[in-house]
Amino acid sequence: MSSITLRDIRKSYPGGPEILHGVSMDIRSGEFIVIVGPSGCGKSTLLRLIAGLERCERGDIEIGGRRANDLAPQDRDIAMIFQNYALYPHMTVRENIAFGLELRGMPKAERNARAESVAKTLQLKTYLDRKPGALSGGQRQRVAMGRAMARNSSTFLMDEPLSNLDNALRVAMRTEIKELHRQLGATIVYVTHDQTEALSLADRIAVMKDGDLLQFDTPEAIYDRPQNRFVASFLGVPAMNFLPVEHLPGWRGRQGLTAGLRPEAMSVRAEKPLEPALAARLLLSEMTGSDVTLHCDSPAGRLTLTSPRKDVPRNAGSFWVTCDLDRAVFFDSQSGNRVDLAPEDRRMEMATSGH
Repeated sequence: MSSITLRDIRKSYPGGPEILHGVSMDIRSGEFIVIVGPSGCGKSTLLRLIAGLERCERGDIEIGGRRANDLAPQDRDIAMIFQNYALYPHMTVRENIAFGLELRGMPKAERNARAESVAKTLQLKTYLDRKPGALSGGQRQRVAMGRAMARNSSTFLMDEPLSNLDNALRVAMRTEIKELHRQLGATIVYVTHDQTEALSLADRIAVMKDGDLLQFDTPEAIYDRPQNRFVASFLGVPAMNFLPVEHLPGWRGRQGLTAGLRPEAMSVRAEKPLEPALAARLLLSEMTGSDVTLHCDSPAGRLTLTSPRKDVPRNAGSFWVTCDLDRAVFFDSQSGNRVDLAPEDRRMEMATSGH
């Protein structure tokens, strides 16, 4: 296992704009870190810099306490798993897994034994003599993971490894990757644009946008206490609702704020309740199993909320929505940054809102 420290990492290409704008991050040994953000935010570039596939001219990269800026990729004790698997089609599973060991000069008997051990862990032992063309997408991804595992690296870098799989396989592979991390105890840095992968896999999540690191924290902290509106809107399905505070039911507090409310922090009422509530008109209802996602219009704008099916009024085109302000996150309406109300201020705001 190795820790990774990034200090003020900046990256640009000749004649082009700066891609990374001073990214700093401390990754603890054995952590599972997920870097997430929209396309073009710099997350894959950052991964390639850690791997040594791109040169880091500005800032410092430390791996295991050792400055790695000038280390060749093969000297960083890192295994990288790519989106396209990068398997050799003319080689068997056994040969693909053992190929890196062959390049290192490991004797054939030893590398074959290592390949078989890795294949057993990944449930690939019966496929050792098959070639990639005879495997499913999930099996090919496991072979790519096995090739990385065979090297006994202390750190794994994964660049959108599940993006080519269908949804059912993605869910299954997430479980396998998480279990693999538990078994190996290695440091994993995983890049994705899929927020579900980020929330389900990570010990901590790094949210990036336009080359900047916006927040680096646990999934729970990012979901419940997003640093700004972008982070709040990027993570969470359905997305967070944003309401100007003057439209909050019963609100009589300070102005210039926007309240962020997750869909599960809003409740449906068939009849007008005693507490302050918003009148809402149903636009679309989506059943997601035991819950229903409701898209509706209100004086505060479009809202999305989730509710148990049993609580949703049947055949109702309109209803009332109450808001749990204890679960609200407040943002400055101009900058979009989170505003942390002091306990006494929050009590004052809540008291004046009828709660």
